[in-house]
Amino acid sequence: MRFSFIHAKKACFPVAALCRLLGVSRSGYYDWATRPESAHQQRDRALRVEVLAVHQESRETYGAPRVHAELKARGRRVARKRVARLMRQAGVRARRPRRFVRTTDSAHGHPVAPNALARNFRPGQPHRTWAGDITYVWTDEGWLYLSVLLDLLSRKVVGWAMGERIDRSLVVSALAMALQGRPAPALHHSDRGSQYASDDYRRLLEERGIACSMSRKGNC
Repeated sequence: MRFSFIHAKKACFPVAALCRLLGVSRSGYYDWATRPESAHQQRDRALRVEVLAVHQESRETYGAPRVHAELKARGRRVARKRVARLMRQAGVRARRPRRFVRTTDSAHGHPVAPNALARNFRPGQPHRTWAGDITYVWTDEGWLYLSVLLDLLSRKVVGWAMGERIDRSLVVSALAMALQGRPAPALHHSDRGSQYASDDYRRLLEERGIACSMSRKGNC
């Protein structure tokens, strides 16, 4: 599942940084990505698409027994153990319906910084501009939120933190890691989320002399 996550996120983050973050080797990832599929793997991949489609149609509330029953009702003959294995490998399981938590909540009363970055994603020197983002990943502990700080010139991850809650302590922990043993950047860029706009986070930036930049609505 770590290689699958890297494959899904490589358009947004460098492969080398993702491999370091998740504790796997680049050679291992590229071996996984280029390995030819056997006939059995091809059949599994085709079935996985159907299994995940049923799971999504149920709003992720179906476990393996109900997904198997739905496939059987559609005329698909497959063992329930195989359905369970494919769901486990894909990192999906039955979940109780719950309100979706967005990673960006810009409806807050905190001050919003101007967009000083102005989409200049290639600063002239390292550690001049860091960019923060929050996403969520599947782990052995279930879904966890991941806060990442990226140096925009080197494209390397300089700080990160994972947790079950998407709050200001998550981004503060990532920033604290990034500031250990390296110079503070001149500029910190993020979205307008309440975590980045919080008093605690802005105070930490101010204490280290880091200017704050936030994207306009709908932009990076």
